[in-house]
Amino acid sequence: MSNLIFEVRICLTCGLRYPIEKDSTFGIRCPHCLGDTKVVSQKIIHEEDKSRKQVKNKNKLLRAVLLDNIRSAWNVGSILRSADGLGFEQVFLCGITPTPENEAVIKTSLGAEETIQWSYHKNAVELVKGLKVKGWKVYALEEDETAVEVQKAESGKQRAVLIVGSEVTGVDGELLSLCDEIFYIPMQGEKRSLNVAIAFSIAGFVLGN
Repeated sequence: MSNLIFEVRICLTCGLRYPIEKDSTFGIRCPHCLGDTKVVSQKIIHEEDKSRKQVKNKNKLLRAVLLDNIRSAWNVGSILRSADGLGFEQVFLCGITPTPENEAVIKTSLGAEETIQWSYHKNAVELVKGLKVKGWKVYALEEDETAVEVQKAESGKQRAVLIVGSEVTGVDGELLSLCDEIFYIPMQGEKRSLNVAIAFSIAGFVLGN
């Protein structure tokens, strides 16, 4: 296992405190005011040992997430990373959802595109119909009059896929009609919804445990 060493620097002019990789020439001068800086501490980051095999819960039923026309590559990358961390086995990228061939996806997935299976599909409805024929349960995360609080979800006995939809239009109505259950995350503030990547992480954790 290799390590990365970062220096924490502070600007002697404006007081900005920030980290840069040790021995890097970029960032020695303050990125805010270009003033001189000094090192105040170091931090060692332990890189993941790629040879170490993680133990996954083979009994987990919520195994896949379907991204229905997610526009933001940043959100896609974040969901890939969360899906891997939560033990999902598959990510279905549908419609206009960017794939890991997009550089912005790779920047936020931080290598998860190499550790979790993903596939691209032009038509999410046809994909879901095929999954249902194979016996999969289909869930969606969406504000809908039939939706149930995600905390009240009951564990099932079949493989399941969770659908998350467009940041603007939500999950395709025809996909919702194919769902066995629809869930929502209760909101307590003025905003009615969360960022799609954050919402997936919450729902994925609740439904997968």
